[in-house]
Amino acid sequence: MKEIQKRIESIRKQLEDHNYAYHVLNDPVVSDEEYDKLFRSLVLLEEKHPEFVVESSPTQRVGAKPDSAFEEIKHSSPMLSLNNVFYESEARDFDNRIRQLVSAEQVQYVFEPKIDGLAISVVYENGLLVRSATRGDGETGEDVTSNVRTIRSIPLRLGIAEVPTLLEVRGEVFMSVKGFNKLNEKQLEKGEKLYVNPRNAAAGSLRQLDPKITNDRPLDAIFYMVAQVEGIQLAASQFQQIQWLRQSGFKTSLNVKCAFGVNECLKLYADLLSRRDNLPYEIDGAVYKVDDMDLQKKIGFVTRAPRWAVAHKFPAQEKATKLLDIDVQIGRTGAVTPVARLEPVFVGGVTVSNATLHNEDELRRLDVRVGDTVVVRRAGDVIPEIVSVLKDKRPADAQKFKFPSQCPVCGANIVRDEDESVSRCTGVMTCAAQIKESIWHFASRKAMNIEGLGRVLVSQLVDSKLIEDVADIYSLTVEQLSELERMGEKSSENLVNEIKKSKETILQKFLFALGIRQVGEATAAALAVQFKTLENFMQASVEDLSEVRDVGPVVASNIHEFFEEKHNLDVIQKLLKHGIKFECIDESTGLNEEFGLFAGKTMVLTGTLSSMTREEATIKLRSLGATATSSVSKKTDFLIVGENPGSKATKAKELGVEILTEEELLSILRTKTKTE
Repeated sequence: MKEIQKRIESIRKQLEDHNYAYHVLNDPVVSDEEYDKLFRSLVLLEEKHPEFVVESSPTQRVGAKPDSAFEEIKHSSPMLSLNNVFYESEARDFDNRIRQLVSAEQVQYVFEPKIDGLAISVVYENGLLVRSATRGDGETGEDVTSNVRTIRSIPLRLGIAEVPTLLEVRGEVFMSVKGFNKLNEKQLEKGEKLYVNPRNAAAGSLRQLDPKITNDRPLDAIFYMVAQVEGIQLAASQFQQIQWLRQSGFKTSLNVKCAFGVNECLKLYADLLSRRDNLPYEIDGAVYKVDDMDLQKKIGFVTRAPRWAVAHKFPAQEKATKLLDIDVQIGRTGAVTPVARLEPVFVGGVTVSNATLHNEDELRRLDVRVGDTVVVRRAGDVIPEIVSVLKDKRPADAQKFKFPSQCPVCGANIVRDEDESVSRCTGVMTCAAQIKESIWHFASRKAMNIEGLGRVLVSQLVDSKLIEDVADIYSLTVEQLSELERMGEKSSENLVNEIKKSKETILQKFLFALGIRQVGEATAAALAVQFKTLENFMQASVEDLSEVRDVGPVVASNIHEFFEEKHNLDVIQKLLKHGIKFECIDESTGLNEEFGLFAGKTMVLTGTLSSMTREEATIKLRSLGATATSSVSKKTDFLIVGENPGSKATKAKELGVEILTEEELLSILRTKTKTE
């Protein structure tokens, strides 16, 4: 039996070496046929001797059963996003700030491509892969361990002699351009929906509930940092740690370089930009990171991004294509937006077939006509837009677009106020397009956060007359949902549970969800703090509303008009009857002495807070009469510090500003609550 076990272990080692050569080094040493033969021999041996099967075996990459949902995993440390720069001058400003913070004439950076994929965290214990999570909200991600195990470029066990007891690495899961094209070819053959771009395809593939589906998708992964390590000592250099990752079996980018100073970064950036279209995967810029990790700690963080790193984004991509038609879309507030229907063109990592023309004035300014050849621009997640018309290519039969006077959805009149550039449909209560958009907005993540209630499903629900307003969401049953296209019983049950969960929210999210014109997240938060309860808010006069921070006379008038409409009041009453509850803010924002230590004071937050987000802390401080600002000055009364506070703490000490820890802040807040 020992001979068989040794034979199995030997084949596993050979397969791991072949995987490393193929997926990491991109230098296969055996043919696919030889690899498959070796793999098959391991499968047969393990089937005969199941007592020798281990999770780290190459045969066990797809072993888990389909899951009904992803569990949450709290990250050991936040998975931070990066601040962006777009111009050379901004990159130089970043370098100047870094050099000033560390008092150096020149800083060594690590230069790496910014891969357009999905951030991932992978954890190993004693050399074996044990769990993996998506970024999620930065603090908590989704457990995608079973799916990550199917990705061949991610080792199931570390290929080094000195194995750490604990290792967490972070990187990017992506789909190569070649793999993406092959996947869409298969989708086309099966008559299924095509993916829009490699990033969406990768995200959708990684979040499949059945690992076998993920296994069939051409996913890849590149790693760029060690988040935590125990049991061994690593070099305090970002670049050297990346080299160590590669030696340990992880795939890293071959375009990672050391750059001495910002000038070298910019040269590497220009070179990468020139090679962008020839790379095997999509990238949208480059990342500059301070190489010395001791300096990284010294430099610290700002909000939810490291101060020692920056993403230098590539310029917006532009492509020419033919304009096939122009029509209009009706938004949540009745706004009428002209939309260009285009001959599909690949630009900015996406196949674009529609582009916004913004409004009637922009349409006239461009003098765009059906049949024109137009230049389309797209950068990042920005909606594609037409930036110019190639009039020398205009055909003789190109047609001007006549802006409609009636809504194409409900037939109501389209009007435009003298002081606005936007035309609007007047059929507020009867226009299906406006109803659909308002329901989708209500259910969106930053509003009531009803996961699973997307635009397509909302459209189905409205068209089938199952819902007529946002309150009807809470009357939906599993039976009703199960009758809809692509809605099975399980997904219907999940959605009903999400709807029930959304009944408990906070006042500011509810106010934002109502969709009042020009009341965004920040304004909703300010209103919640000021009026404390929904009843107070609904009864506020235009004058009262105008006194709120972020609310001027126009917004105040919009709010007042919203609550004068009987239909809106009826919907709110229906929502309350369905059991919508929200945490109301009980403290006043007045600057009276009764509000204690923070009344009338100027506060600044810095570092990472463990008990709440910075946004939540800001709201609490404002509720106690404080003014929250972003920078420390002589006018600052208190600085609240979390973990990794950075230079604000140093400046506060220099200016004699009183510093409070997060624990001290919480103690004051608890005392305030008890005395009320």
